[in-house]
Amino acid sequence: MTSQLQPDSDLARLLADCTERALESGALQPIRTEQTMVEEAGIRFSVRWVSSLAHKDAARVAAVSKRDPGFNPFLPPEPELTAAALGEHHLAVLNKYPVIANHLLIITRAFEAQTAPLTAGDFAALARVQGPLGGLGFYNGGTEAGASQAHKHLQWVPSPAGLEAFAPHLPQCRPGESGMVSVFDWAHCFVRLPASAWQAEDAGRTLRHCYVQACGLMGLSSAVDAIAPYNLLLTHEWLLLIPRSAEKWRDISVNALGYSGSLFVRRQEQIDELRAVGPFTVLRGVGLPR
Repeated sequence: MTSQLQPDSDLARLLADCTERALESGALQPIRTEQTMVEEAGIRFSVRWVSSLAHKDAARVAAVSKRDPGFNPFLPPEPELTAAALGEHHLAVLNKYPVIANHLLIITRAFEAQTAPLTAGDFAALARVQGPLGGLGFYNGGTEAGASQAHKHLQWVPSPAGLEAFAPHLPQCRPGESGMVSVFDWAHCFVRLPASAWQAEDAGRTLRHCYVQACGLMGLSSAVDAIAPYNLLLTHEWLLLIPRSAEKWRDISVNALGYSGSLFVRRQEQIDELRAVGPFTVLRGVGLPR
């Protein structure tokens, strides 16, 4: 039975207990990776690839990448991976094949398209996780933005390696105001969040207001059934929206985590290619001109 998350519950403990049980049952199958750092413009990007000592994990990567329109793993989600109810319309579900530890999916109970605009309810569900735990929330809006499933799901991870390196380049705008990240030469919108953004009662409305603001500045309508592809990242302090033009640069897939300084490649030899051109070339290539 899914635990109903209460405002005063120990969410970290709840997720840890679910993770332990899912590992024991085999429902949770982490993808073991090796990691290196690639630096550009003073920013150190974390680059992961499947460990050469874990060949079976390549099959897991293939399972994540395969897009079968007839298969929906969220209707219903695996009980062993379902950690908590996040209100009436959302569930917290462990990522079955995580590359980053403690990777959580925030899914709608009923089917909604991944290309549909995010609602105040979606943001309220995210806030029930990210409000107490911090970390990074993100969203891959459509296939071209790196989404591997068509069912609407936000995602949350503890802050990935590399994110702090962007701090000196963030605009010093006031809460509620927008700006641009100085080293990003592709289209994007940065919004500084108000201090009250993650307060439980108003989090959904406040965060959606900032999201709609960013969408409007990027020419994306949040009043349509399907939004053009984009990535969204949120910390406690800011929101970042990046319109997308393609899922891949050559054969390197990019999702929202790429814009937080965390990239994933399938083969070790792709790292040499990434070093040769620089991560910014990859991110620029799947975005839109600034």
